Amino acid sequence: MRKTPLILASLFAFSTAALVGCDVEKTQEGNVTTPKYEVTKKQEGDVTLPKYDVTTPSVDVNTKQAEVTVPKVVTEKETIAVPNVDIKTGQEKKAEEKVAQQKP
Repeated sequence: MRKTPLILASLFAFSTAALVGCDVEKTQEGNVTTPKYEVTKKQEGDVTLPKYDVTTPSVDVNTKQAEVTVPKVVTEKETIAVPNVDIKTGQEKKAEEKVAQQKP
């Protein structure tokens, strides 16, 4: 039960890192040719839409005072393991690769 927030936080952090930390570089030009079509009209058209009379319901939203039993929640501090995520962007990774290639 206590690990659910930890798992959700980890998934969120990893998905954010995957989307934000990318470095995109175009390596090739693209080309798209669309097919050409000729369309001829065979007959004239006529559109007449149907008409409707609609009576909508009446909705009134109000508040009223009511006495309900509410549980009291007590919290306490506890030390737990939380995720620690280090993220390197695509640009940082490229810079590290260049430095590694320059070393003899």
